Amino acid sequence: MGSRALGVTLRQAAPIPLDVSFTCDPGQVLAIFGPSGSGKTTILRSIAGLYTPSEALVQAGDETWVDTAARSSVPVHRRAVGVVFQDYALFPHLTALSNVMTALGHLPRGERRARAEALLTLVHLSRHRDRRPAALSGGERQRVAVARALARDPAVLLLDEPFAAVDRSVRRHLQDEIDQIRRSLDIPLILVTHDFDDVVRLATHLLLLDGGRMVALGPLGALTSRPDLPWLRETAGLGSLFEATVVRIHASRGLAELAFQGGTLFAPCRALVEGLRVRVRIPAREIILAKEPPRGLSLHNVLSGAVSAMYGDRDADHVVVQIVVGEVRLLAEVTRDAVTQLGIVTGLPLHALIKSLSLEVLTSQA
Repeated sequence: MGSRALGVTLRQAAPIPLDVSFTCDPGQVLAIFGPSGSGKTTILRSIAGLYTPSEALVQAGDETWVDTAARSSVPVHRRAVGVVFQDYALFPHLTALSNVMTALGHLPRGERRARAEALLTLVHLSRHRDRRPAALSGGERQRVAVARALARDPAVLLLDEPFAAVDRSVRRHLQDEIDQIRRSLDIPLILVTHDFDDVVRLATHLLLLDGGRMVALGPLGALTSRPDLPWLRETAGLGSLFEATVVRIHASRGLAELAFQGGTLFAPCRALVEGLRVRVRIPAREIILAKEPPRGLSLHNVLSGAVSAMYGDRDADHVVVQIVVGEVRLLAEVTRDAVTQLGIVTGLPLHALIKSLSLEVLTSQA
């Protein structure tokens, strides 16, 4: 574990079953994703010191916050952790500025106001510093909560369903702001969510949780491209996710050319600009497989690769096929009849056909 990484091991049988063990390095965003009641918030509370399982080891860099085997535990107020709760937990009688200042007790009194104002500026709320929570929108209250969490100069930032109280359009702006902030902080960030949109837009790593048990853990792109996670398919829909760069805008064609570690793709240009780093998600059901390159089709994207894995229950009418294209693994969900007709087996060269409109290109303002 790195000198500033977060390491967590939590286990207990009851009253809330837990069996997880993971690390998160500075600059990484580990999303803990799972259905309601799966233990996501309990993990955050255990890191923050608000709950202690029967077996726990939490280390932040060189500090051990809790070690039940050694019967040692650092109290909540001495843990360098910032938490943004789902309901934001702001003091209703205090202004935005005063809410942030409540977390600055570690600074000399004369420095607190300036630091609080700087944090509100960071989250684009300097004009509303004198407003109380009731006079702020849901998105603005969330920004105050983020500023207050950052006021503790945290070694770890914890976000518990931070976008649950805002609508989809506001959520996108807040996701971008969180992404910008985490890039500037270079600390571990743990995100708890049940919305997969938060995962694909913010996370670098993913922990799948079900009933308090860790189902899978790893880099986001690797996990979303695994064919053997039916639970993920049922909750979020299978699809490949990877990084790409906009290398050229073909304005006359209305297309943007994206380069990734497997070739190039064409997507609608929309608000894309050359040089922009993006995330590309391709739903597994949007890929057509072919043994020969197609001709005479209105299709811009044909990627060549080889089958690396397959997954499907014996009685299922569909199969998930994983195809390696360069350093990227694509997932295609096809019928069992298609597997038979094409003779799909591991190692078979195939072409993945993808409509430009099927690409989900995720951008950040960072």
